[in-house]
Amino acid sequence: MSPPTIDFWFDFASTYSYPAAMRVRPLADEAGVAVRFRPFLLGPIFKTQGWTTSPFNLFPAKGQNMWRDLERICSDEGLPFRQPSPFPQNSVLAARVALVGLKEGWGEQFCLDVFRTEFGQGRSIDDASVLADVLSHLSVAPEPTLAAAISDDNKLKLRAQTEQAQQLGVFGAPTLTTADGELFWGNDRLERALLWARQNS
Repeated sequence: MSPPTIDFWFDFASTYSYPAAMRVRPLADEAGVAVRFRPFLLGPIFKTQGWTTSPFNLFPAKGQNMWRDLERICSDEGLPFRQPSPFPQNSVLAARVALVGLKEGWGEQFCLDVFRTEFGQGRSIDDASVLADVLSHLSVAPEPTLAAAISDDNKLKLRAQTEQAQQLGVFGAPTLTTADGELFWGNDRLERALLWARQNS
């Protein structure tokens, strides 16, 4: 019998997707739930809500509290933290590379390493040379991988994945969706989402 499955939707530019990405696999393994990493882009979804940037930039008081909250969460989880600048980062290329990697078997580790690079080291993930460094540390050849990432087929795949997220009702990241259509938003809803997936499979 196949284990219940949950989809983990995230944007590399999303602050709370960082700790969620680090937590989701160990928690899912403990719960007996399979996880699928699903990178997508928040930008097009934000535009439909009339936003031109992150709500944490649009509402400064909320943004200031978010950074302190994220700092506390990372401290609690033993995760390195350094606020990236600018924020939000352009996550398009990283998401495209992740799709290539998820197809080839190294994508999940790539996702974790990108989050560490961005929010743990404060490096710019829209820089192809930074992503090349991440790939090299995974013993993945950067040049052909980056070329595959920007192929027309892969660009369309990311667009389709973003459209699918929107159709499911995803409005922010991280979001988890279950096979029966439930949606859970936020790093603090991870455990609840996994419990639902296990109890309602």
